[in-house]
Amino acid sequence: MLIDSIFSISNSDQFEQIALDIFRFQAKNCNPYAQFIKNLGVSPEKIDCLAKIPYLPISFFKTHKIVSTAIDPVRIFTSSGTTGQQQSRHYVTDLSLYEKSFNLAFEQFYGNPGDFCILALLPSYMEREGSSLIYMVDSLLSQSKHPASGYFLHNHQELYEQLIALKNARQQTILIGVTYALLDFLEKYQIDFPELIIMETGGMKGKRKEMVREELHAVLKQGFGVPAIHSEYGMTELLSQAYSLGEGIFECPQWMKIVLRDTNDPLSLVHGNQTGGINIIDLANINSCAFIATQDLGRIYSNGTFEVLGRFDNADIRGCNLLIQ
Repeated sequence: MLIDSIFSISNSDQFEQIALDIFRFQAKNCNPYAQFIKNLGVSPEKIDCLAKIPYLPISFFKTHKIVSTAIDPVRIFTSSGTTGQQQSRHYVTDLSLYEKSFNLAFEQFYGNPGDFCILALLPSYMEREGSSLIYMVDSLLSQSKHPASGYFLHNHQELYEQLIALKNARQQTILIGVTYALLDFLEKYQIDFPELIIMETGGMKGKRKEMVREELHAVLKQGFGVPAIHSEYGMTELLSQAYSLGEGIFECPQWMKIVLRDTNDPLSLVHGNQTGGINIIDLANINSCAFIATQDLGRIYSNGTFEVLGRFDNADIRGCNLLIQ
């Protein structure tokens, strides 16, 4: 079965074959995507390699119901957005796909969540409905065997005391935090906890002025006493995430891939060490659309890792991991 093969991909040939199978399925069953392809003058049956697949602009998730199945959605994830902005809506018909995706990715990059104390400083996400990030963190927290794992809203004193206790106990710990909340915490508290994993999820949410990544990470490294800042690159419209273990260099799990499009010609891809618009293939999105043209700018390196450099000038500010450089 196609779904079963998504998470067992082991090489680029497998990825391409499954991606082409999913493309053909979605070109037939996802009406907005099919119409988009038709308007481009593209014949789906002539798409015979990855490089020819068209990417749906991510803004379609704000204006259309992007589904490739007749099954009713069991959950609708929504983007944060700011007041007055139209939210993206991701209609999820099978939550097990999302759960398998984030669990396998976490295991790939970090190991068993049961081995960690997981702390979450995500006030803006907790204060609204429909966050896919909160759904993921809820699941990771439920798998953590440490009694101190949990959420913190604005109770920074309690978080500080907990971090001190975990440091003294030599407990493996991950603190997942939205950028502005981590900075708010450091305005009152500093800690030297080199073994702590700080995973910033990006986003000032209009609470603070945007900072370049190097400056932000320098502040976070000094304030928490850690050698590197980890990051998660995910968004409402995806069921998969890429992770950075430091220096803003991201790596995808095997069922996710980044390609770059020409900033002046969105239907052309760029190669080599160039800057381009980030297109994402997320094969876990089999029931929505797996081929998405984001509003982010990036650079891909020869080993397949990538860096997020900024956003197109006319792109809406939104809550995915993006720090303008």
